[in-house]
Amino acid sequence: MAADSAADTAAARAESAERLAALAEERVDHRFKGLPPDADGLTVGELTAQRRNLFTDGFTTPVLALSAERLEHNLQLMETYATRHGLAFAPHGKTSMAPQLFHRQIEYGAWGITLAVPHQVRVARAFGTQRVFLANELVDPAALKWVASQLAADPAFRFICYVDSVRGVELMDAALRESRSGSQRGSTRRVDVVVELAAGDGARTGVRTEAECAAVADAVAAADTLRLVGVAGYEGEVPDANPERVHAWLRRLTALAADFDKAGRFSGAGLEEIVVSAGGSAWFDAVADVFAGIPELSLPVLKLLRSGAYVSHDDGHYRRITPFNRVPEEGALHPAFRLWAQVVSLPSPEQAFINAGKRDAAYDLDLPQAQAVRRGGIERPATGITVTGLSDQHGWLRTAPEADLRVGDWLGLGLSHPCTSFDKWQLIPLVEADGTVVDYVRTFF
Repeated sequence: MAADSAADTAAARAESAERLAALAEERVDHRFKGLPPDADGLTVGELTAQRRNLFTDGFTTPVLALSAERLEHNLQLMETYATRHGLAFAPHGKTSMAPQLFHRQIEYGAWGITLAVPHQVRVARAFGTQRVFLANELVDPAALKWVASQLAADPAFRFICYVDSVRGVELMDAALRESRSGSQRGSTRRVDVVVELAAGDGARTGVRTEAECAAVADAVAAADTLRLVGVAGYEGEVPDANPERVHAWLRRLTALAADFDKAGRFSGAGLEEIVVSAGGSAWFDAVADVFAGIPELSLPVLKLLRSGAYVSHDDGHYRRITPFNRVPEEGALHPAFRLWAQVVSLPSPEQAFINAGKRDAAYDLDLPQAQAVRRGGIERPATGITVTGLSDQHGWLRTAPEADLRVGDWLGLGLSHPCTSFDKWQLIPLVEADGTVVDYVRTFF
């Protein structure tokens, strides 16, 4: 049986590697914004091999570019940070939904990938992700049946998800029991769950009180389809968050883990570690501080950080709130996105319009920032240019006398909020500092 399981796992990994490689075989066509029209019919791999220049070799505006050097820097920095602080790292994959980036994050030491909804898990599994943390309660019967089939087919697959109510536990148990009764594989693997502690009254999901957490844990213990493996939550939802409030909530989370352990709640068959997980992109320094003080428990503790926006970082919201602003000695993330658009109208000396709008640029947190102007192969700072609004396909600019814009100029924009930048682009050029495109990142939203 062990040999069969090992063979199944090896076959699954080989198939996943083939699927990643197959992304290079996809044909370039009208589906992909910004790519050169004369590349139609080439495979992505063939276009990559041409090493075209973003500015001189046929790319059309608007086009989103991901910096190869800055991406590499960010991957290295967070690997170093997690290692230095004794944290396992499961970055949130909903940021990019790019299997190529999942693969690179795992190459840079990530324990696995965090996701939010079943479709995202299916994408990750299709490309070989072996460890998934679902930061949500999963009560959909069809999705649970699929998860059970994945656990049955691949002994190496590790899946953990939230539970935050007795009702949710009952729904999960019922769906998994039905799945077992109809399974041809006869799997009895339990689904690993962590009790989600809410970040406070009025926060998002999660159990509000420790007593209610205990009731949810009791419900898990009564379900032979589930196994309680830890506790988790999201400190980014702490109301009126500041360092004191965030630290206090994190101490509640770690105390909950210790209380559960003292009560013998982590006694599921085969359990080798206790999971304690938190960590968005605004307070991971607080997570590192508090998790460092977790007392010795009956089993080793997997201290699982889930920050995801770091992979591209940004020029707005996350640039302002990143913990590296508070601990500059730890390093700094670099914004890796730049959206290039073209000036298409100059109706007055004070106003201009570019051919990129809401369909191309993130705008839910902040408007894009004008950063650079290119004309005739020369790039200069975008002095005197401010983005004041976005229509569907136009950007509104206010221009001061020093702006010196002309119709046809390329304008480089910094973006705020990577999660709503990736989702507007299916194939994103990965660009070196000199403009050479060295790869293309495929997204699946």
